[in-house]
Amino acid sequence: MATHSITRTALYARVSTAKNGQSPEMQLRELREYCERRGWNVAGEYIDAGICGAKDQRPELDRLMVDAHKRHFDVVAVWKFDRFARSVSHLLRALDTFRVLGIEFVSLSESLDTATPAGRMVFTVLGAVAELERSLIAERVRAGLRNARAKGQRLGRPRVAVDSFRIGCLRAQGRTVREIASELRVPLEYDPPGAANRGRCGCLFL
Repeated sequence: MATHSITRTALYARVSTAKNGQSPEMQLRELREYCERRGWNVAGEYIDAGICGAKDQRPELDRLMVDAHKRHFDVVAVWKFDRFARSVSHLLRALDTFRVLGIEFVSLSESLDTATPAGRMVFTVLGAVAELERSLIAERVRAGLRNARAKGQRLGRPRVAVDSFRIGCLRAQGRTVREIASELRVPLEYDPPGAANRGRCGCLFL
């Protein structure tokens, strides 16, 4: 934990919708009471109201991360994991950022405090689970590719058939590569097979 005489705490709260009576006040009330019991000073409150947790961009969460890099607080306190992070990987990235910055993280509902040995253990376990998940996904992808090759399936994007003579004609008319690609509906990086073709037919790189 930071050695300041008064521990500065940032509170983060989020509700998915401001309708149907949802309010971040319940989360904030419990967080404030927790800080009061521990003698922590609330340095700022960051509230995203009416924003889905799955969104990559959340204005107040983004502001919190900016202020974290400015060392405006020593602890980030949230009511629950899913109020803060959209996924385990997102949570781990944020916690790793806080660790580098010397900022602790508290989740009230899960009783997680990264300043304690038990909290650091939970963080380690979460990291191990996320790493296992990534390994399993990668292995499934590799197994699928091996299976496809064994069945003789062609991998990668399908080959695009183009009229090489028409490409040459369009180039002779002074048309740009982008214009030709748009008219023939082929990607700009198209490269017809065979070096001979590349020297003769006017592929998109000529």
